[in-house]
Amino acid sequence: MKSFKSIHRWILVLAVISISCTQAKNDVNQPNVLFFLVDDMGWMDAAYQGSEFYETPNIDQLAQEGMRFSNAYATHPRCVPSRYSLITGKYPARAQMPGPGEGKLKSHNGPKLRPGDEGKLKADEHTIASALKSQGYATFFAGKWHLATSGTLPEHVGFDVNIAGGHAGSPISFFYPYNEGKQKGKKAPIEGLDEGAEEGEYLTDRITDETIKWLKGHVQDKPDQPFFAYISHYAVHEPFHAKEEHIQMFKDKLKGKEYAHPEFIEEGTGTTKMRQDDPVYAGMIYSMDESLGKITQALKDLGQLDNTIIIFFSDNGGLSNRGFNPRRVATSNFPLRAGKGHLYEGGVREPMIVKWPGITSPNSISTEVITGTDFFPTILDMTGTPLLPDAHMDGKSFVTALKGAGNINEERAIFWHSPVDRPHATGDSNSTAVRKGKYKLIEFYDTNTVELYDLSKDMSETQDLSDDLPEVRDELLQLVHDWRNEVNAFVKKQ
Repeated sequence: MKSFKSIHRWILVLAVISISCTQAKNDVNQPNVLFFLVDDMGWMDAAYQGSEFYETPNIDQLAQEGMRFSNAYATHPRCVPSRYSLITGKYPARAQMPGPGEGKLKSHNGPKLRPGDEGKLKADEHTIASALKSQGYATFFAGKWHLATSGTLPEHVGFDVNIAGGHAGSPISFFYPYNEGKQKGKKAPIEGLDEGAEEGEYLTDRITDETIKWLKGHVQDKPDQPFFAYISHYAVHEPFHAKEEHIQMFKDKLKGKEYAHPEFIEEGTGTTKMRQDDPVYAGMIYSMDESLGKITQALKDLGQLDNTIIIFFSDNGGLSNRGFNPRRVATSNFPLRAGKGHLYEGGVREPMIVKWPGITSPNSISTEVITGTDFFPTILDMTGTPLLPDAHMDGKSFVTALKGAGNINEERAIFWHSPVDRPHATGDSNSTAVRKGKYKLIEFYDTNTVELYDLSKDMSETQDLSDDLPEVRDELLQLVHDWRNEVNAFVKKQ
């Protein structure tokens, strides 16, 4: 009898050990994920990238602690289509984003049909949030959504909590009350921030505070449940509003500063800004950087920093271009060409950092070519969540790059499609582009013209090789045509 009891006791002990080991394994395989998304931040808008004007100490610190990606791209040079890809793992063109027109706009050539978003985000779309939620993750969203044109909000596609995410693409004011100002009634309001708001509070700070508040509550109430927090700032998108003390700080920094370039050059159907010299925009970047620092410190104080993957990204290139419209521009993406709205590098190449504790090597750089569709499968891969290839059909996991195994997708082709001829806005033209290896081809299909660049030698896209390398040109042009047909992309003609 004693022998039986002893054996039984050992079986229970082994069972407990087995359960503990399984739990420990789950904890390791299910890290927290913080996705920190900035709006309209250019590739050169951080000090670690070489900016001599903007100050980004917290972003720079993350770059020192994590892996920087030098070939990271958005899938579209404007907000809505790019954000669609981040959430779904699909090219926006596959959902006809941008799509058939939703109205007419004035331009210097007369009325033009505005391409809209025929596909939009459907409530039954399988997203990164719904995938992680199905695996036991708590899911949190705060900030700019801009995917609600069909009525689909974050809470409809897998997020447990939605703070301030709706139809609005930008606030009327970055200072509370956020929905009042010169353009009142012309923009969608930011909702859900009136309760507890204080006159004059800054929107970037409010989103930060709401995020930290949720993190503290979640860790206190459910310390064993991993979380996916998607922080999507309205900054540094226009309107250009910053705190007075920060504006003055950068005004002082401008005194005596000299530039090697003229302030503007001609680009497309408009002009491109060539200097980083706007103290208000610099102040917006500084506040956004402070947000990253505060959230990171909160994770550290909560004992979660070492078990949290942090991903830093921007949805499209910096606003450096305008067409004939004299509205203000924000920044310079030089040495990249052009900016927001264009399929040149300045419109689609993004600052990107990933810190995966225990996996990414500190202060490392990957040259792997990454695009916005890739985050969905990569995050699933990092968290031990089963991949969903039918959902993130255009994404490729880059976990091997994060682990330092080199570039496995060197000859992979990535695509962009921008049927949005809006010279009144950013001076760009209807176009489709592909990058494969070191070569990038842009087809301006209204005029049946193409441009070909070797990005390994010409990041600034100044030397068109389309006549010099006809075989490469024809191969990539065929890829563009085949891809557009495959995804049923909307092609807007003049």
